[in-house]
Amino acid sequence: MASQGSARASPPASVYYQHSGRLPLASRLSLRARRQMFDLFMKKLTPTGATRVLDVGVTSDSFFPESNYFERFYPNPEMITAVGTEDASQLPRDYPGLTYVRVEAGARLPFDNGTFDIVFSNAVIEHVGGRESQRSFAAELRRVARRFFVTTPNRWFPVEHHTGVPLLHYLPPRVYRALLIRTRYKYWSTESTLNILTASTLRHLFSDDADVEILSVKTLGLTSNLIAVGRGNR
Repeated sequence: MASQGSARASPPASVYYQHSGRLPLASRLSLRARRQMFDLFMKKLTPTGATRVLDVGVTSDSFFPESNYFERFYPNPEMITAVGTEDASQLPRDYPGLTYVRVEAGARLPFDNGTFDIVFSNAVIEHVGGRESQRSFAAELRRVARRFFVTTPNRWFPVEHHTGVPLLHYLPPRVYRALLIRTRYKYWSTESTLNILTASTLRHLFSDDADVEILSVKTLGLTSNLIAVGRGNR
């Protein structure tokens, strides 16, 4: 037990950053891409000081500057409700006014239909399982908010975001997973932990009435991230 007056304990390490390493250049590139995504969020959805925002998928990590970047950049933390499966209880301390709710993976979000004006979700949808699970996740986001902004890494970017391994993920998924499970990155070798999307597969996770628009963000001249913007349930 820490003694009284000792420094506050760091939050537990996030599984999603376990293979990110501590490379300043990679971190800077990631933060730059995320800044672009945030700027697109502000431009496309034009939130105001009264906009109720749900952030689905915050992390316990506080080491990497790109972690929880939405909270870092958003000017009205008191209007954010953040949910995640990890212990991110540090967020209300770091961003006064923010509400944090811990949730179970795959469970229904603990909010009524249309509670929020916007739901934001960064790099979560590739972690929820197969295509049906991803469709269910997309539908749940649409249930709780009038508009959505969902980001995910682009499968066709040459370096896989979670492992840092180049080109291997271009192989058919069965082959890619069979090779990856033999490496130190085996955590990411199952569909339940990582199911990378293309622009086409991302678009088709949402029903037609969502009016989905797919945006892209480039890193080093190549599309590194995809964004789906659209309407919630009417």
